Amino acid sequence: MTYKYDFLIIGAGVAGMSYALKVARAKKGRVCMICKTSLDEANTSFAQGGVASVTNLAVDNFEKHIRDTMIAGDYVSDPAAVEQVVKMAPEQIRELVSWGVNFDRDSNGEFDLHREGGHSEFRILHHADDTGAEIQRGLMEAVRACPDIDIRENHFAVEIITQHHLGVEVTRRTPDIECYGAYVLNPDTEKVDTYLSRVTVMCTGGVGAVYQTTSNPIIATGDGIAMVYRAKGTVADMEFVQFHPTVLHHVGETHPAFLITEAMRGYGGILRLPNGESFMEKYDERLSLAPRDIVARAIDKEMKKHGIDHVCLDVTHKDAAETRHHFPNIYHKCQQIGIDITTDYIPVRPAAHYMCGGIKVDLNGCSSINRLYAIGECSCTGLHGGNRLASNSLIEAVVYAETASRHSLAHIDNYEFNDKVPEWNDEGTMTNEEKVLITQSVKEVGEIMSNYVGIVRSDLRLKRAWDRLDLLYEETEALFKRVKASKDICELRNMINTGYLITRWAIERKECRGLHFTTDYPLHAYDKK
Repeated sequence: MTYKYDFLIIGAGVAGMSYALKVARAKKGRVCMICKTSLDEANTSFAQGGVASVTNLAVDNFEKHIRDTMIAGDYVSDPAAVEQVVKMAPEQIRELVSWGVNFDRDSNGEFDLHREGGHSEFRILHHADDTGAEIQRGLMEAVRACPDIDIRENHFAVEIITQHHLGVEVTRRTPDIECYGAYVLNPDTEKVDTYLSRVTVMCTGGVGAVYQTTSNPIIATGDGIAMVYRAKGTVADMEFVQFHPTVLHHVGETHPAFLITEAMRGYGGILRLPNGESFMEKYDERLSLAPRDIVARAIDKEMKKHGIDHVCLDVTHKDAAETRHHFPNIYHKCQQIGIDITTDYIPVRPAAHYMCGGIKVDLNGCSSINRLYAIGECSCTGLHGGNRLASNSLIEAVVYAETASRHSLAHIDNYEFNDKVPEWNDEGTMTNEEKVLITQSVKEVGEIMSNYVGIVRSDLRLKRAWDRLDLLYEETEALFKRVKASKDICELRNMINTGYLITRWAIERKECRGLHFTTDYPLHAYDKK
């Protein structure tokens, strides 16, 4: 089956839905969103902390937000991308509110602002401690109410379509690669359909599921990054995987592990060992509010030093009623496992959280492949550099949805559908009855990445990861050629590709920088504490 859409959006988080709403209102063509699960299961829904934007001009300004972002990113960030996001943020906040997103306000009707690690001012807009879910709710209602947006839930993008599928040899040196749409797996027919488009937008989210423990949902398997890399597109900064310092340590909950928002440390939470001893003073003068890379490494070191599987976050010294008011979901979740956060320490540990790298794009969200845009976590805009500043990701997604929509709307009339694209060929393949091969390989990827390409790395660990992933790659590609395409095997391919890219970029960076910390090279000046 072949479908034609002017705008094909792969992914349905804040980036994908924002872009869809922005182009749909222009009335310049049909819009389709491909969502691999249900619309409400995007990574956006799991974001607790909030959205960073300069709104309190009495004490805050763009220059402070820019400086905080550059410092957190260990000066790997692209200054142009940082300036664009920071200066466009207030306008995009107003648009989110116009779409029905509710942010908490104080008694004067002004935004109730939080402060998080690495921020010099209170500038985090939030909705209690479930900001991502509130943004997802508001955008979902707006998208579902828009008659010009078709939504394909539980559909899975297998590959993007380029000249390669027309029999043309495409290499990483090919200067004019073009995207003509995507091959998409229909769960009802179990067939791969052809979706032709004039513009394709990749917004598939993150990669956390390639690690054993992550704050991301299990669907965060790096699909967009892997598809674009296989299509010979450019990726960048893949070594910079952010580990959130504090997810709830609860045996059995790993995909996703429940996030304990950084706003709780901004609120006054103190990191302690289980015996009550604080430890962040040994690592950074900003204590528990140091940037995430520093806090995560400090916790990792203390856990290894003391032979423990978690540390603790303490808010017992804060007013109990205020704590319950500000963090109702965390309070309820911890209550379910027998912890009263107003009187008990919260057991926490780091977990894979955010990919700072991804598909390399310019200020308009354009990738190296013509007619293909990438926005949201799967993209590498240059904003985050070596380490994402807390709450910069949601606003980045909306800002780049704006710039990408402007650019694509301005150029859509220059593009035509490519009717020469062949249908997906699965002739000669068979139904996969060896699911154990896939499930076991998924487990192996998680073990390899967590043990060898985690918070602290070394040349020896990275070489071992490279060798193990290479073997898994060969086995999985051989299996993929034998069986019909399924979500399970496609996700495994993407996880292996993504793990390979993280490992390769980590091997190539011969220094400690931002989130990349290796025992084999001297500390970068900004990491010396």
